[in-house]
Amino acid sequence: MDNFQIETAQNVNIVQNVAGVGERILAYLIDSAIIVIYVILVVILVSWLDVSDDGFIFLLIMTFGLPVFVYHLLWETFWNGRSPGKAAMKLRVVKLDGSKPAFSNYFIRWLIRLVDVSVTSGALAVVTILLNGKGQRLGDVAATTTVITEKKTIHFSETLLSDIPEDYKPTYPQVTVFTDSEMQTIKSVFTRAKFNGNHNVILKLSKRIAKVMDITEEETPIAFIDKVIKDYNYYTQNM
Repeated sequence: MDNFQIETAQNVNIVQNVAGVGERILAYLIDSAIIVIYVILVVILVSWLDVSDDGFIFLLIMTFGLPVFVYHLLWETFWNGRSPGKAAMKLRVVKLDGSKPAFSNYFIRWLIRLVDVSVTSGALAVVTILLNGKGQRLGDVAATTTVITEKKTIHFSETLLSDIPEDYKPTYPQVTVFTDSEMQTIKSVFTRAKFNGNHNVILKLSKRIAKVMDITEEETPIAFIDKVIKDYNYYTQNM
């Protein structure tokens, strides 16, 4: 999954998880299926009415056909950047700074949809998205929007699991006093503190762990906590 980082006016970094081309195609197909079903129902309804006036039939077709024409514009405007297809795939249209687009943004991307999606059967949109790097088709580029995925990506470092060699030798059997949730908290705090270079937090965490395990640390705080996490994985995975 591609992502890109932007910085807001408040100097806050935001990482956008860009929707994949495959996800967007599936969302488009779902929306297309809904439109096809709607058109079939309209045709059946018009045929049931048994109207012979060509002018009235034309009026009916135009009335029922308008929602098809503005389908994406209406859904994205009134459903916070989503259409049924996007919602099913957990996708959403947002501005590049992560904020909610205005109607003008939705309108521009919908208007250019006629070119990069409808006229070219989506080929131009796919090529533009692949080359752009920010998940933007031509309509998104013009409207300063993109499509992101709201699926949460779990990285290995965020899980309780740790890489352990086959010949690993544990040191602290006392680690089993912790529960999975407690060890997950320890790993999360430790990982975040290492990333931010917060050695004071690591030191306090190390002392707290040693106290709960009722042992004396014989390693540096970082090495000790890392060992505790690996030992916990070793014992829990081999029980």
